[in-house]
Formats: sequence, structure tokens, C-alpha cells
Amino acid sequence: MLNQIKTFILMLALTLVLIWVGNLVGGRQGMIFAFVIAAGLNFISYWYSDKIVLAMYRAQPLTEEDMPQLYRNVRALTQKSGLPMPKLYLIPHSAPNAFATGRNPRHAAVAVTEGILRVLAEEELAGVIGHELAHVRNRDILIQTVAATVAGAVMILASIARWTAVFGGYGSREDRRGGAIGLVVAAIVAPLAAMIIQMAISRSREYLADRGSALVTGNPLSLARALKKLEESASLRRLPAHQSTAHMFTVNPLRGQGLAVLFSTHPPIQKRIERLERMASGEI
Repeated sequence: MLNQIKTFILMLALTLVLIWVGNLVGGRQGMIFAFVIAAGLNFISYWYSDKIVLAMYRAQPLTEEDMPQLYRNVRALTQKSGLPMPKLYLIPHSAPNAFATGRNPRHAAVAVTEGILRVLAEEELAGVIGHELAHVRNRDILIQTVAATVAGAVMILASIARWTAVFGGYGSREDRRGGAIGLVVAAIVAPLAAMIIQMAISRSREYLADRGSALVTGNPLSLARALKKLEESASLRRLPAHQSTAHMFTVNPLRGQGLAVLFSTHPPIQKRIERLERMASGEI
């Protein structure tokens, strides 16, 4: 519940940033114009994002004859979760990771890398699959698409603000000077704020998915062990992931330290493991 409230607050903050920049640049009309453009782009992304991302990572469809044990495990977890059976895909890469995609539970897909099948034990893999199915059940793809829509609109408005500040506006010289300063501030601060808030939304959904996996598998420590193995293995075999899809993976394929943590799509692995260990001990 706490993470759901946090997601709501962050979405509200992101919307307020959009309203602020929109009114600063062109009033209500400017805000609506940018939002319509961003919404249109993200509408296309929402309906076709599964095909795009699966093709991006050269994911190959898996049949039950290919991997019967994986199908049995996923089917058992979907039945416990009350979800339809998703399509399964294999990513031909040795870096261990996984992600879920699809616009809703009836059109969901779960992709795993070759590396994760080699690195994880059966219970640990079940923890990861449970995590990805929790994303499907929680409709995180929809939430993150909406967040991307609003953030995209902020980026468009910030770009307009930058060019407006360069070429000047209307009114007296003092008004233009004061307006230009405000536009420059908006052009710098707004995209940064939108990016930080969007990443914070993604991190909140990761905690919820971890909890969902622990509940459906009944074994929080299996996911905790899997996360530790994935983090250790990923540092040795890096998956060539794009920033726009990094939030989809079980562990962040694009890690950083220091200030880079602010822009991370995932919480620190150690914090995720600690929460799962507290769940196992009954503390939360």
C-alpha cells in the first residue's frame, strides 16, 4: 500500500511539473499541444512495445516442446496468480536477466535470457518469473507508459522553452529578459525533475513486484538468492540494453554509482534483498 501511495504522489508530482512548464511556455494551449504529441507517440508504443522490445533483443518464441519444465513452472505460477498463460521467449545472450512485456495480462510475454537458465536453480528462477508476473498483474507497463507520456510532454515543452528563450518573446525588454530567465530555468530543471520522478516511479513498482513474487511463490528468499546471483553475474556479462528498456528487466542492466543512482530504474539490489529477508522473517 505504501508503494502504491508513493506511485500516486510521484505521478501527481510529474503532472504538476508538466502543468508548470506548459503554463510557462504557452499557457494551457501549449501544455495541451505537447501532451497530445507525447500521448500519441506513447499510444503507439503501448500497443506495439512488446513486438518492438522483443525484436530489439532478438527474442525467439519458445514452445512447450522446447522447454517443458519452464512451461510447467510458469503455468503453475500463473494459476496461483490468477493470470492467463503468457507467451514465453528466449533471448540469445549469456547475461542472466528477464523481463515481461505486453499491454495487459491477456497479451503478456515473459522473456528470459539463456544465461539466467544456466545460472539460477529452479526455485530461484521461479522467484524471478513470479516477479515478472507481478509486473503483469500490477499493470506496471500501463503505469510506466503513462509516466513516459507525461515525462515526454515535459521534454517537448522544455525544448520549446529553450528555443523560446534563445529567440526571445514579446513585451517590453524587461519582460523578455525576465521571461527568458524563467524559460532557461524551466528548460534545465524540468527535464531533470521529470527524469528523476519517472525513475522513482519505476523503483516503486520494482518493490511491489518483489513482494508479489514472494507472496505467489511463498518463498521470499528464493528471489533474494536469485537477485544476488543475477547482480554478481551481470557484472561479469553485461547485457547490451538500451536506456529506454532498462526498467523492464529484473535487475538493472545499466548500473551506476553516486549521483547516477538518482536516475536508476531499479532500487539497489541490497535493499531489495533486505526487504525480502524481512518478509521471510515476518517483519513486514
